[in-house]
Amino acid sequence: MENRKLGNLIRGILLVTMAGVASAATPWFGIRAVDSETGRGIPLIEFRTVNDIRCVTDNAGWIAFQEPGLMEREVWFSVSGPGYEMPKDGFGFTGVRLTPKAGETTTVQLSRTNIAERLGRLTGQGIYRDSELLGLPHPLPNLNPAGIMGQDSVNATPYRGKLFWLWGDTNVPQYPLGNYRTTCATTPLDADPERGLAYEYFVDPEKPSQPRKMMPMEAPGAVWLFGLLTVPDETGKDVLLAHYGRHLGLKPPEEHGIARFNEARGVFESVLTLDKEETWRFPQGSATREGDWFYFAHPFLHTRVRATLQDVLTPTSYEALRFDGKSWRWQRALPPTKQADEAKRPESSRYQLTEADTGQPVQIHGASIQWNAWRKRWVMIGVQQGDKGAPSFLGEVWYAESDAPDGPWRKAVKVVSHPRYSFYNPVHHPFFNAEGGRVIYFEGTYTLEFSGNPLAPARYDYNQLMYRLDLADPRLELVR
Repeated sequence: MENRKLGNLIRGILLVTMAGVASAATPWFGIRAVDSETGRGIPLIEFRTVNDIRCVTDNAGWIAFQEPGLMEREVWFSVSGPGYEMPKDGFGFTGVRLTPKAGETTTVQLSRTNIAERLGRLTGQGIYRDSELLGLPHPLPNLNPAGIMGQDSVNATPYRGKLFWLWGDTNVPQYPLGNYRTTCATTPLDADPERGLAYEYFVDPEKPSQPRKMMPMEAPGAVWLFGLLTVPDETGKDVLLAHYGRHLGLKPPEEHGIARFNEARGVFESVLTLDKEETWRFPQGSATREGDWFYFAHPFLHTRVRATLQDVLTPTSYEALRFDGKSWRWQRALPPTKQADEAKRPESSRYQLTEADTGQPVQIHGASIQWNAWRKRWVMIGVQQGDKGAPSFLGEVWYAESDAPDGPWRKAVKVVSHPRYSFYNPVHHPFFNAEGGRVIYFEGTYTLEFSGNPLAPARYDYNQLMYRLDLADPRLELVR
């Protein structure tokens, strides 16, 4: 962790130093948004002129501005971005007056209102677009070799000495949803989430500039994989498995089952087909290992299976946590009792989360649940299915804790807000935990979908955003 901190400090010094070095040659005016507390550049901050020219900061917090007619004169920029704020002026406007000059730079400080800190965008094109235009060093290319423009819903797990990543529908330069048969990549085990992730994508052997269809099927529809996990085979070698579903739109799958990664072919293949009526006896959501069991957050950990290859591939081995009217018990016959089901019996509930300081109910749509060694408890990162008073329908992110993987879950604190935007299918990556688990990292899909917002920020929509959460933040004490 100390090496990571030192590396980040050196990179920060380089960015500041190179800003001055590059300024003499660039035609651009550099604007950098920084967190007033940490001094880090802030991604996803919009600077908008009076005539609605919209510029959005890159992962390092930079904007490269060069607009004919607006150089060498005072220009008002309205400034906004989820989780950050600035003081309003006497007329209620939030922003700054700047005089753009080629080769010069300026810094604008904002105060963070979210508890979690946004680190940046992980996927898509132009992650350091403005840094590149300003001639500043940047750790990642602005278009990866596979041409990825946007990616939906991530799962990741360590596998055979690397981190293995998979996403759902993927945008490419030549067409929206250019790959809807699952996209995958790997990174080193010691990849640094503070810098961004240099994914090595599986590409089409015949078209290396395009991502590979990782679950090729002849029938029509999108193929989505969830519940990604590794389990040893009879020789002790890791096997990579996930549930797959072939969907026509957002309807239940036309077919589904369990897929296994074929190392030789570099694709997933179906090894078990499930009945269309089967709704819970398979890996789903985000998987976590606890002792001899795999638990599946969908959104709570109310299904599980023994962590053996044979059990994972045997539907009758799966267990569901169910309230039988008197007590909670794990059983194999019936589906689990979920948050909506138990609302009628609040005295025996396990999933009735409430906002810690107001007592208002929090309905969870999707979540990731992991054991945390620093807290010595199970921790949840969950996205709320918003009510009428919420700033967004699927963009409010909550933190909660429990003594056991299956709950009960009681109080929650909001750690991120995305007003009028979605941030769904969040995933907490325990392999990135730092300082003994005190610092955790989670990501989710940032998208217009389901938000009602007609305007997307350039380059960010339908991509993965990464956040950093310090569990020592005193505002989280309310859940404890």
